[in-house]
Amino acid sequence: MNILISACLLGQYCRYDGKTKVYPQVQDLLGRDDIHLIPVCPEQAGGLATPRPAAERQGSRVVTANGSDVTAQYQRGAEAALYWARLFHCTKAILKEKSPSCGHGQIYDGTFSRTLTAGDGVTAELLRAEGLEIIGESDLP
Repeated sequence: MNILISACLLGQYCRYDGKTKVYPQVQDLLGRDDIHLIPVCPEQAGGLATPRPAAERQGSRVVTANGSDVTAQYQRGAEAALYWARLFHCTKAILKEKSPSCGHGQIYDGTFSRTLTAGDGVTAELLRAEGLEIIGESDLP
């Protein structure tokens, strides 16, 4: 089974802050022969650098804390993730929670106050509309 996955969950240095985190539940998937993880960083695929200013969704727009509109880059990145999902026939995606790109169910509310609200990131929204099952890192056993 091919599963699309946020590259940052695999330890790649693509997070907005240029750092990495280890997710033991994701690392456990790497040793399984029945799963092939297809890494993608929608933000980088959309043309954003690492590190980059933090961004949050404000309705249909994605903006940085200093007010720069990065919606187009997030949309391009979502389209790239969808391309990879289709290319590899993925039916599931493991995405980074709370992200304005990959978050699902809950994302930051656009005020840069670290307040969560119901919603999906740009990529999660597009992949879900395509029929993929979206899984967050905390949903993994």
